[in-house]
Order: sequence, then structure tokens, then C-alpha cells
Amino acid sequence: MADIIGLVIPFFGLIFIGFIAARIAEQPLEALGWMNVFIVYVALPALFFQLVGKTPFEQLGNWRYILGVVLATYTIFTIMFAISWLSSGRNIAASTIKGLASAYGNIGYMAPGLVLLAFGPEAAVPVALIFSFENVIHFAVAPMMMAIAGSEKGRGLALAFQVTRKILLHPFIISTAAGVIAAYYSWEPPLAIERFLDYLAGAAAPCALFAMGVTLSLRPLKRFPRELALIVPLKLVVHPIICYLALGLIGSFPKIWVFSAVLTASLPTATNVFVLAQQYDVWVQRASASILVTTACSVFTVTALLYAIMNGYLPIDPFP
Repeated sequence: MADIIGLVIPFFGLIFIGFIAARIAEQPLEALGWMNVFIVYVALPALFFQLVGKTPFEQLGNWRYILGVVLATYTIFTIMFAISWLSSGRNIAASTIKGLASAYGNIGYMAPGLVLLAFGPEAAVPVALIFSFENVIHFAVAPMMMAIAGSEKGRGLALAFQVTRKILLHPFIISTAAGVIAAYYSWEPPLAIERFLDYLAGAAAPCALFAMGVTLSLRPLKRFPRELALIVPLKLVVHPIICYLALGLIGSFPKIWVFSAVLTASLPTATNVFVLAQQYDVWVQRASASILVTTACSVFTVTALLYAIMNGYLPIDPFP
């Protein structure tokens, strides 16, 4: 148990420090802008490029693995979307945000730090694959559903172009693609560049977690929406269970790949869900509440999952 505590205290401790710092410093949320630029456009892309680029190329095209992870995520999305759609007067826009709150985990800020800390550099490839493919789908699904709901201003080719541009120009997607190219050609950067990338990559997780804590602190919980009674267990408990079962049904995968996917699926709601809610002016305050509450509850659920993994209570194959 001491090993598990040693993993989660630095991780959630950084979020807590960011939360407290925001309360003490009394700076506006906008003051976080340049740190977010550094995290999203510099530090995390350097981390993804460096880790993916050092991976044997043949490991990067595991489509069955990607299928299992995405299938689990969108099973959760579909469950929450259907329940909301049926109970909220068939409101597609609000149901989309609720579905994303239940299925879109914090795979950008939290996954690299926690999964690599728990399982080591071998977890870099599954984390990068999960991030890249899930975000491509999320970036496509959100505007598509909002267009169906009538909340998206773009139409036809203009909407398709906007979605494609967001996907192709996202710095995480670009850095992962560059890492794949580097892996294909077995390219090794000069020592000076390697050290520079190490320096940037080392700052990625601490800065991302601190920034997340600040963001949570400055978006206080103003109301406790009743939907959280379903969103919290779906995101933190049901999602990792379905991911675990889906990978077991689809085929056998390396131990670290399975546990990386399950741990990533257990992460709380992504801050991007709030961004999307703001963009479309749908379910905004409750999206913020979903992020705050799932993050607080994940301290216990993620710790329990790590305990089960590290102590052998969770077999690699659920269907031996």
C-alpha cells in the first residue's frame, strides 16, 4: 500500500497545490494562459514525440487495441447520451455534453503523468495511441452532434473543414505523428536536442497537474446537478470495467498495454468538456461541476484501481 500512496500523493498532490495556490494568490483564471500555452504547445508535445519516437515502429499500428479502447469509451458515451436524450425532452446538445462528461477522460493532462509514473516508459505508446485516436474522434463527434442539434454555425463542407483543421493542427496529434515518423526511420536526435526534449518533457506532467488544480479552484461548484449521480460512476467505475472487458474480448495484449488503457479509462472528466460546453453555450456550469466532482472522487477510485493492479487482484485476461 505504501507504494500506491507513493504514486498517488505526488500526482494528486500537485493538483492540490495548484488548487491552494489559486486560492492564496487571488489571480484570475486568465493568468494561467501562458502556462497552458507552454503545456499544450511545448511540454506535452515534446513528451509524446520523445516517447513515441523511441518505440519500435511495429508496435504503433495495433488497430485491435485502438478499437477496444474507443469501443469502451463510446459505449459509455452512448449510454449517457441515450439516458439524457430520453429524460430531457430529446435535447441533443445537452445530451452530447453529458455523454462527453461521462466518457471523455483527462487523457491529455493526467494520463501521461500518472500512467508513466505507475508503469514506466513502456506505457508511453499505449497512452499516445489512446490520446491521439480518442481525441480525433472527440473532436469530430462534438461538432457533428452540435450541427445535428442546430447549435453549430458551420454547415456542410465548412463544418467538415473546421473539424479536420482542428484535428490535424492539434499539437498533440502533430507531435505524435512526428514521433511515428521518427520511429519509422529509427531517427535519433543529436545529444543537444535530446537533452532539450528531456528538459521540456520533464516539465509536462508537473505543470499540467498544477494548472489543472488552479483551474478547478477558480471554477467553484455552484450547484450539484442530479446527473452527477450517474456521470460519476459511469466515468470512474463503469468506463474502466468496460475497457478491461473489451480488450479481453478482442484479443490478448501486453500487460502494460492493458493496464495503461484501464487506468486511462478511470481518469476523471476532461477539462475540454467544459471548453466544449462554453463553446456551444450548453450545460456550462454543470460541465464544470462534473470535472470538479469526478476529479475529487478519482482520488479514491484511481487509488483503489492501482492497488488492485499492483497487488495482482486484476488479471491480465478477464476471460482466461
